[in-house]
Amino acid sequence: MTEIIKVSYQGIAGAYSHLACLNYFGENVMCCASETFEDAMEMVEEGNVDYALIPIENKTAGRVDEFYGLLPNMKLQIVGEHYQKIEHCLLGVEGSSLDDIVYAYSHPQGLAQCRNGLNELGIKQVAQFDTAGSAREVAKLKDKSLCAIASSLAAKTYGLKILKENIQDQKDNFTRFIVLANRKEILIKSDRAYVTSMIFKVKNVSSALYKALGGFAKNDVNILKIESYIPLGKLEESHFHIDVDGSLESEFVKKSIDELKKYATKVKILGTYEKNTLRIEKNDS
Repeated sequence: MTEIIKVSYQGIAGAYSHLACLNYFGENVMCCASETFEDAMEMVEEGNVDYALIPIENKTAGRVDEFYGLLPNMKLQIVGEHYQKIEHCLLGVEGSSLDDIVYAYSHPQGLAQCRNGLNELGIKQVAQFDTAGSAREVAKLKDKSLCAIASSLAAKTYGLKILKENIQDQKDNFTRFIVLANRKEILIKSDRAYVTSMIFKVKNVSSALYKALGGFAKNDVNILKIESYIPLGKLEESHFHIDVDGSLESEFVKKSIDELKKYATKVKILGTYEKNTLRIEKNDS
C-alpha cells in the first residue's frame, strides 16, 4: 500500500494553495489547511505533516511579504518549487446566470486581476479575505445576484456553478510556490538542473553588496533572482534573498558562497532543489 503524503498549506479547502498541492504531489495526498503560513510551517517542524507548500511570489502581484518576514528564523529547507497557473473563474449558485450577477466577492488581488473583465460585465467588486472563502460565502448565501472569483477547485468544493472561465485580464499568470521539509539533503542527479536559495546580510562596508555578489560573476554562476527585505522588528537591517543556478555540489557554487561570506554575515542556505520545468522551457524558447 502506498503511503499517503501529508502536506500543509495556508488557506481553506478550494484555495489556489490547495489546488497547487494536488497538482504538485498528485491525488494521493492529504492536504491540511492552516490559518497562517507560520502554522503551516510549524506542522512540518513538529512532524505532523511531511511538507508545507507556501506561495512566495506572483507574476502580477509580486512577492508575498508575509513569508519574507518568516525567512530569517525558518528552520525548514526548500526541497522543491511549483508554478501554479492562476485561472480565475466566476462562480455562482445553481440556477444563476451571468445576467443575474451584480456583485463579485473575492480577495483584493483576485478582484484586481479581473478588473477589466468585471467592468465589461458591469459587475461590482466586493473585497473579501480570500478567494476560496468567497466561494464558500456565496454558496452559503444562495443569492443569484452574487458570484465569487475563485478556482475551479473551489467550485467543486462548495457546489458552485462555473459561469465564466479564465476571467482574469492577464492569461499568463502564475504563482510560484516552494516546498518545505525538515530534511536538508537531496539526491543530486547529473541530468537534472537545480536552484540553490540563500539569504544574507551584507557587512557595513563600502560596496559590500557589489563585492558579495562578485563571486558569483567571477565563477560564472547565474543569479536567477535577488530580493531585498527587512526582517520583522529590525528596521535598521537590510537583508537579501537570492536564487542561483546550480546545486551545492557544484564547485562553482561553493566558491561563490565562500566569496559571499567575506562580505556578508548571517549567510543561510535555504536549500538546493530541482528547477521547475517551466523555468527550463522558458530559457529554451
